[in-house]
Order: sequence, then structure tokens, then C-alpha cells
Amino acid sequence: MAGYRHLFIPGPTNVPEEVRMAMNVSMQDMRAPDFPEFTKPLFEKVQRVFKNTTGRVFLYPSSGTGAWEAAIQNTLCPGDKVLMSRFGQFSHLWVDMAQRLGLDVDVIDCDWGTGVPVEQYAERLKADTCHRIKAVFATHNETATGVTSDIKGVRAALDAANHPALLMVDGVSSIGSIEFDQDAWGVDCAVSGSQKGFMLPAGLGILSVSKWALDAHKRSEYPRTFFSFEDMIANNDNGYFPYTPATQLLRGLDTACDMIHAEGIENIWARHNRLASGVRAAVDAWGLRLCATESKWHSDTVSAILVPGDVDARDVIARAYGTYNTSLGSGLSKVMGKVFRIGHLGWMNEGMVTTALSVAEMAMIDVGMKIAPGSGVGAAISHFTATKAADATQAAA
Repeated sequence: MAGYRHLFIPGPTNVPEEVRMAMNVSMQDMRAPDFPEFTKPLFEKVQRVFKNTTGRVFLYPSSGTGAWEAAIQNTLCPGDKVLMSRFGQFSHLWVDMAQRLGLDVDVIDCDWGTGVPVEQYAERLKADTCHRIKAVFATHNETATGVTSDIKGVRAALDAANHPALLMVDGVSSIGSIEFDQDAWGVDCAVSGSQKGFMLPAGLGILSVSKWALDAHKRSEYPRTFFSFEDMIANNDNGYFPYTPATQLLRGLDTACDMIHAEGIENIWARHNRLASGVRAAVDAWGLRLCATESKWHSDTVSAILVPGDVDARDVIARAYGTYNTSLGSGLSKVMGKVFRIGHLGWMNEGMVTTALSVAEMAMIDVGMKIAPGSGVGAAISHFTATKAADATQAAA
């Protein structure tokens, strides 16, 4: 089929040409004496994306799931009580991992389309006067439903209860794209992956830990080898890794971090909010709703769009792919067939978003949905041009 195959799933995301070219290098000796000249500054660049000034980062040749596991195995003990919530496929998978690793999981089940129940967390933490809860887990951005949760509020609940539990955050589809401040929010373990806001192929699990998580590591009793902090620290401090690193991905990560810092992380957050607001304007114009039940849950990285009950969202996705050469995200688990997802994170601009919206419109019309041609795209264009004009006016003032 002529033309590009468009990718608008919430991960893996589009890889910038600069990043792709940075990875297009010959294999190198990862034990060479000059290798630390590359790796040591890279660790610092990644740490800055998380806004972590007191701890350190670990770069594992894995997916974000590996970083989930590393966070648990290096800071907790089998049988520890932890507080978690489940409101989508990825928060469910984290709960499943914690249970399978032998943690005593107090899980709060929430409606899909909502997020972390901060008020219920606060109640449980306040009631836990013996401090049996050793860690509180929160999925910052639930990719399956397009929901972002209030991590700052979770930290406030911990502080209000004067509770020493660690705060563990899944930021796989948030960090590098929407507001996240590890220092200010007191996050102890922040998990991410290379294939979303870091604009790389999948293959790196990125874990940023606080000094308190490093202290907790000294008391952890989990057996560990591949994900061992001890082994990583002993080697990373000298600029090396305990096993063969994914060197090409690290080269790409270095360039991606340079791009992130050149744009400015706060500017990136603002860009994602603006693009997401354009998508939400389109959804409103189509007469549809998001899976996120309230505006406070709206994600700036992915929109899960509900289709009418007599439509299977998989037909929309199949039509977009087969006819218009475009990948949209599928609904997962409980929302399979009920939603299609548009990922608008990472290396993304207005033209790319309006392309996604125009293909979604055509696919929805093709499967029989009553969508006025151009309605969603027009609403997004109006949003983008109005906000662009406002920005220009402000700059001129």
C-alpha cells in the first residue's frame, strides 16, 4: 500500500529520525575504557527527566514489566503488606505480579474509567497505626482506559497519616509526557519504559529510585539476580553493567534525552495537554464519550473512546488498519470491543493528531456510525488554531 503506515497506538510510539539514526551504529565494546564517558552522563540525563536529584536510575534490558519486578524485589520482603488499586488492565497486571511474588496485597477494585482512589487510600493509611503497610502502589496513567491519577494526592495521604510506606508509581505511559516530579511528590520507585515518552523501541525498563528506596533495599529479603540493585550499583558506579547492555538502545536513549531537555520537560507537558485537548474536542464533536468517567481522570497521553453499544470497536480498528494503513489501539480485557484508543504521546504534533482523527472518522463512518464527516477534525483544528493564536498573542505581549 502506498504511503506511510501511521502509528497511533499508546506504545510503542513513533521514533524520531534523530533517535533512529543514533541507534544505527556499529556494535561497540561495552567494557572498553572509554565506555563510562558515555554512560555516566546518560544516567544523569535520565534522572533529570524524572526530576530525581537524591537517588539514582537503573536501566534494565527489559520492558517496563521488568522494572516493576525490580522495584518489588529490591525494596520489599515476601509477605509484606502492600496497598494497591485496580482500575484497568495494567493496574491489574501489577496487582497480579505482586500477588505472584508473595506480597500480602490489599487491593481496592475501582470502576474502569476511574483512577487511584486517593480518599480510600487515605482511610486505610490512617487506620494502619501499626504501619503494617510497607508500600503503596499507584498506576499514574492507566493506558487501557485513558485515565491519569493524582500521585501528588497519594503522597499527601501518606504524609497526612505520617505513614512511612514506600510510594511505588507506574509511570510507563506518563513519564516524559505528562507532569511528574519524583522529588516533589516523594515517589520512591518510579517505573517507566523506553517505548513511550522516551521515544524509543521497546527494550529498556527504566527505574528511578529515591534515597529512601535505596535504604529500604538494605532490608529487602527477596532473592534476586538479574534485577539486583547490588550488582547494578557496583557496575554502574564505574560506568558499566553487570551483563551485556542494550548498547544501541542506550545510544538512542541518550539522543532522546537530549531532545527532551532541549524542548524542556515543562514544555513537553504543555504540548501533550494541548494535543490531548484537541482529541477531546474531536470526541465531543463526534457525540461520543471517553472511557474516563470525569474530566479529572482525562489522560494527556491516550484517549480511550467509547463506541455505541451496537458497534464493535474492533471493526473500527480493523477498518483503520486494513483500508487506511493506520494503527489505532484496541480495547483490552473488560473494554475490548467497547473502545478504540488513540495514543497521542511522545514524538507527536498537531498534523499527526489530526491525521489520527481523520482516519478514525473515516473508519467509524465506514462501519456505520453516524459521524458527520470533518466534525471531529474540524473541532481539533479549531482548538489548535485558537490556542496557537493565544500563544502568539501572549508572546507578542
